[in-house]
Amino acid sequence: SVLRLSLPLTLWLASFSAVYGVHGLLCSSRLGGADGDTAQVLLGLAAGFAILLQFGLLVALQSPRWRDPDGALRRISLGLAVIALASTVWTLLPPVILGPTCGGSASAALDLSETSSA
Repeated sequence: SVLRLSLPLTLWLASFSAVYGVHGLLCSSRLGGADGDTAQVLLGLAAGFAILLQFGLLVALQSPRWRDPDGALRRISLGLAVIALASTVWTLLPPVILGPTCGGSASAALDLSETSSA
C-alpha cells in the first residue's frame, strides 16, 4: 500500500524532472541546432507522454489488480493520483506553450514589445 500511495507523486517528480531536463538540453550548446518548432514539438511530446503515464496510473489504481482492499487507502491513493495528474498538466504547460526560452529570449521578446509601442 505504500507503493500505491507514493507512486503518483513520484511519477510526477520524475516526469517534471525529465521534461525540464529536455528543456535544458534543448537550451544547451550540445543541442543548439534544434530550431524553435522542433524544440516545441519535442517538449510537447515529452509532456504528453508524462500526462498519459499519469492518467494510466490513475486508471491502474482503480483496476482490481492494483486496488487497495482498504477503502480509506484506496480513496487516498486515488486522490493523490488525481492531484499528481493535475500537477503534471499544470507544471508542464509553460515549457510546452512557451517553447524553450533559452538565454533570456522571453525577456528579449518583452523588451521588443515595449520599444515598439514607444
